[in-house]
Amino acid sequence: MPDDPEAKGLATTPAGRLLGPLFARPACLAPYATRAEQSRGRFYPEPESPTRTCYQRDRDRIIHSTAFRRLKHKTQVFVQHEGDLYRTRLTHSLEVAQIARSLACVLALDEDLAEAIALSHDLGHTPFGHAGEDALNEATAAIGGFDHNAHALRLVTDLEHRYAAFDGLNLTWESLEGLVKHNGPLVRASLPELIASFDKRWPLDLEGWPGLEAQVAALADDIAYVNHDLDDGLRAGLFSVDELGEAPLAGRYVRDVRAANRNLELSRFVGETVQRLMSALVLDLIGETQCRITVAGVGSAGSVRAFPGALAAFSAEMTERFLALKAFLFQRMYRHPHVLESVAEAKRVVQELFAAFSADPRLLPADWSALCGGSDISTAAVVRDYIAGMTDRFALLEHAKVTHTEISA
Repeated sequence: MPDDPEAKGLATTPAGRLLGPLFARPACLAPYATRAEQSRGRFYPEPESPTRTCYQRDRDRIIHSTAFRRLKHKTQVFVQHEGDLYRTRLTHSLEVAQIARSLACVLALDEDLAEAIALSHDLGHTPFGHAGEDALNEATAAIGGFDHNAHALRLVTDLEHRYAAFDGLNLTWESLEGLVKHNGPLVRASLPELIASFDKRWPLDLEGWPGLEAQVAALADDIAYVNHDLDDGLRAGLFSVDELGEAPLAGRYVRDVRAANRNLELSRFVGETVQRLMSALVLDLIGETQCRITVAGVGSAGSVRAFPGALAAFSAEMTERFLALKAFLFQRMYRHPHVLESVAEAKRVVQELFAAFSADPRLLPADWSALCGGSDISTAAVVRDYIAGMTDRFALLEHAKVTHTEISA
């Protein structure tokens, strides 16, 4: 019908009131940005929303998911400490999303897609940070190990049960692509089985680079975690201000802040230092990325994916200094005796949980136990999914229950 509002790209309420454009498209996107109206769609076709783009819906589905809420109680860097000022996976994900959205805005990319990818990038992490992931990977080596990106894909395509018509969140192809390969192309010969099996159902072009929204989300992750680990490391006393003043990259900003502001309390000192370091990283990233886009001459999201390399990046000089700062953090924070002690305890808890549940699946909740199927392989896969979804505190409670021991933290 020629007078049908939806035929003109408009939406109406059930009473017939005109709402406006069917897609709330961001204005002034660059030619190389990913466009919602050109999305490859969802695995299970759905009607479009009259008030949100498909990427805005993806973002909202992620925020309302059970897996996202659990990030509140999952460790970022596993440090046994008192207090509630340190980062968790949830606060980290929010910080990454803020940086990704800001970068996307300046580069005229789709901010909602960048935000959705940033919010989902840590959904698949186990309890106890990387220590938990390493332990679960070792415990499940016989069935292919554990990979947090692969588990995140499983969560959003299968394990989340919110909708009557399908399992998972039914995210768009572009969000799934960004979730799986935001760090770059995947080598098919070493693909985790969960990613390989989904790719057979709906190919994600794993050998190529993702869209720029995913690329900036990955770099936003790097910017966020280095800066907040400096913050948390100082607050936890894992290294001193004097030590940080000699660190690569960050040291100059520490010295600048101290020279300009004598006797600052720690919170103000950290805030001033992190602000300067983060600004330097963001500005370098924007400048290098704009330069690469211009040189490459990309004019569409498709040409970004076809380009044989990353277009979003730090400059060579900043990359070298950034890697040196990460090496400083590895030695002074991640390899600190207090952290290593916590890492050892976390691995023991995860490994003993896996052994106990695998030996007796009846220890699992009834709905999980029913999924085991009788074979060692199927049981191990169910136990892997169950443990991966635990929060730190719940893992400790379950460990105390199945091993009949006192909670140690």
